[in-house]
Amino acid sequence: MGLAKVWVFAEAEGDKPASSTLEMLTRAREVADVVECVYVGAGADALAGALGEHGATKVYAVDGGDGLPGVIGAAALESLVATHSPDLVLFAQTYDGRDAIARLSAKLDRPVITNGTALSVDGDAVIVGVAIFGGNMLVDTAFSGEKPYLAAIRPKSFAAEPSGGAAAAVEAVGAVDAGRAGQARVLERHVEEREGPKLEEATVVVSGGRGLGEAGAYDPLVEELAKLLGGASGASRAIVDAGWVPYSKQVGQTGKTVKPKLYIALGISGATQHLVGMKSSDNIIAVNKDGEAPIFGVADLGIVGDVHKVVPKLIEALRARG
Repeated sequence: MGLAKVWVFAEAEGDKPASSTLEMLTRAREVADVVECVYVGAGADALAGALGEHGATKVYAVDGGDGLPGVIGAAALESLVATHSPDLVLFAQTYDGRDAIARLSAKLDRPVITNGTALSVDGDAVIVGVAIFGGNMLVDTAFSGEKPYLAAIRPKSFAAEPSGGAAAAVEAVGAVDAGRAGQARVLERHVEEREGPKLEEATVVVSGGRGLGEAGAYDPLVEELAKLLGGASGASRAIVDAGWVPYSKQVGQTGKTVKPKLYIALGISGATQHLVGMKSSDNIIAVNKDGEAPIFGVADLGIVGDVHKVVPKLIEALRARG
């Protein structure tokens, strides 16, 4: 027995739906009879094909202009929910998703479950899996009370899989009154410069930790190996907090969740906070001089050794192969 209707608060990356949106749609269509989206921004027609292919039959398109998507989205959702009565509204655990779900929670007086990593339906119960205590424990939390239920899901919690559906129908939503918060305007947008694939979407991720010894070791070991493998570079929270690399590279419960084909951990002991963000990778290789490091508990291949000796040899071998 599934839900009658599930909505997904859709987000875009350029002219395509965000991968987190497609992941939630994939799971939503497995637990609901009808799946629809609410999208704030321009170009909804360009997104309709991919959204429909992943399960959405309709997109409620809100032209937010240069307003904040979370502010405009919550105001639009308040009205749309009253008219269309979805059972569950899903948001990505992103800046805009968290903004929208918090504001909608206050408007509807509904509780929220955030940081979800799993979603299931058992009879009338909607259950969200969440990691607590720094990822040391996984708990299932069920909603109760009036619908709609509101949940925020961490990116990469589900695999995005097309269902072959037709393009979603686009229904324009009229002007939205978001109150004083709606007066805030986005004046400029800056796109972070990067080389290689995006960390969350890379098929290969190479991450470094405190075992590198110093900030100066990150580029010649982590960055160079990632570049040779056509992957992205990541980091543990320890070296982000130490200021060695920017927060955008952090993998873990308070950073980004990744699910690459190959994850290489260099000098990372494997604190639970980090494991939560990468343990679902297809293949994990760990290099650490401490043979008792927790990272070896999830690694498919473990190398007990000094990263300063092991990694240069690996880089040399890769270069020799051309």
